[in-house]
Amino acid sequence: MITEIEQETSDIEWFFTNGEYIGFVASGGGKLPSSVSCKSIEEIEFLAHYFKDLPKVTEALINLNSRGSKNNAEYLSYFVGMTSKGLFSFDKSRLNNFSDMNYQLITQPLNPLKLSNLPLEIANLIADTKIKGDIGEHLNVNQDL
Repeated sequence: MITEIEQETSDIEWFFTNGEYIGFVASGGGKLPSSVSCKSIEEIEFLAHYFKDLPKVTEALINLNSRGSKNNAEYLSYFVGMTSKGLFSFDKSRLNNFSDMNYQLITQPLNPLKLSNLPLEIANLIADTKIKGDIGEHLNVNQDL
């Protein structure tokens, strides 16, 4: 289990699905959904390593409305890297606000990876954190999960 102190002091990478596609989130020191915080750090790192080790399969489309899209190549490269694996990538909307669970879409894949194309062990870990509806420009963990 990931404590609130660990959540608040770390930028934890976590994953979710809408049942079809996969989203990647950089927590930015924010509160994690309970379906993520109940996991061990090892499980979360296992997922992160799995996706980081995948080959590039698509191009990333940058959300021009996101706070990081304005000429910040270093910031964007992190999200573009994850999106090139087929993931929708999100970042915390308001940094330094632990309880705010709003995230914005930073990059999206031209050709998204489908949950059904993942190994069962990976798909099952991600399926624990499922949103209702489409993966859009914004994610509100309190409302969408």
